[in-house]
Amino acid sequence: MFVKRKDDSVDYKKLNEGISIGVSLLKIILFLSIALLAYITIKLMGELKIFGIIGRILKIISPFFIGLFLAWLFDPMVKTLEKKGVNRTLGVIFIYVILIALIILILYMMIPMIGQQLNDLIASAPGFFNDIKEWADGIFDELTSSTGYDLKEVQVGFYDSINKLGNSLTVGLPTKIMSMVSNILTGGVNLLIGLLVGFYMLFDFGNVKEHLLNLLPKRYRADTRELVDKLNGNLRSYVEGTLRIMAILFLFQSVALAIAGLKAPMVFGLFCAVTNIIPYIGPYIGGIPAVLVGFSMNPMTGLCTFIAVVIAQLLESYFLQPLVMGKTMKLHPVTIMLGLLVFGNFFGIIGMILSTPIIALVKTIWQFFNQKFSLMEKMTN
Repeated sequence: MFVKRKDDSVDYKKLNEGISIGVSLLKIILFLSIALLAYITIKLMGELKIFGIIGRILKIISPFFIGLFLAWLFDPMVKTLEKKGVNRTLGVIFIYVILIALIILILYMMIPMIGQQLNDLIASAPGFFNDIKEWADGIFDELTSSTGYDLKEVQVGFYDSINKLGNSLTVGLPTKIMSMVSNILTGGVNLLIGLLVGFYMLFDFGNVKEHLLNLLPKRYRADTRELVDKLNGNLRSYVEGTLRIMAILFLFQSVALAIAGLKAPMVFGLFCAVTNIIPYIGPYIGGIPAVLVGFSMNPMTGLCTFIAVVIAQLLESYFLQPLVMGKTMKLHPVTIMLGLLVFGNFFGIIGMILSTPIIALVKTIWQFFNQKFSLMEKMTN
């Protein structure tokens, strides 16, 4: 590979190219090895049903995490008030009064509207299935006349599938509604407890990190503090940006779908905003049900719904993401897709939502230790 010149000197250009290729290959091998190890570990934990145990434990202590998240999220606001001369206790009380007032206002405004829209959607469900059958009749008649084949059996099988789907939705609807109400009540209780936990944690949240750092040996404290600050900054930027984008998309989608004439626009707008958290495939998960319902109403509503979903996706991809998020995560698309596949396989939708920030935090930790200890340089030597 390396070429000697006529004067027996080494061709350093070729040498550097070879070293660069070797380093790149080592990085790829290291990445694949880590990904394989992570996959084997997660698969083994799944086979041993460790995730089920962890899930039950996390469900029990979820109010603590809600409180920790709220304290972490609102601590900068309390610190800003402190800098302006407001006592921390008064600052915490002021922030919580505003937060609770906003929650009550949003619930007061949205719950009746969403409830009414859900009722309208459920009431019109039989009409949707009839519209689908009428649409299918036209398609089958046209195919039969143009091809000359008898598609009666295919048509009957299609109608049976539609009827089974309709019956399953009708029969299982009360159970699903009761389950949904139960989950909402459980979530409401956990949120209430989490609000109380976060309220008390906020009073001394600024000192929690220092208390934890003091448990470490002195020689590790400075590096640990630097790493924690980097992780905190990246995660905060991601969470705050994601919440802003969700709020903007919810408002935009609700208005756009209402203009399109879709039933329950706020329900579908909220669903689209939440699923948009999932990179790349989230907008399709959120948009497809809205488009299908729109076309089941009439072609014009379906087309307008499709246009509204596409515009929202373009708005998010080319305006909101660059403006609000910037390059917060700094992850390659292939890395994000692999994370979605692995986390989605084991943890479902929740795993897909959390995969990107988790991978980004792991990358930050790796870069920190690589910078401090030159890990890649040692591996290549």
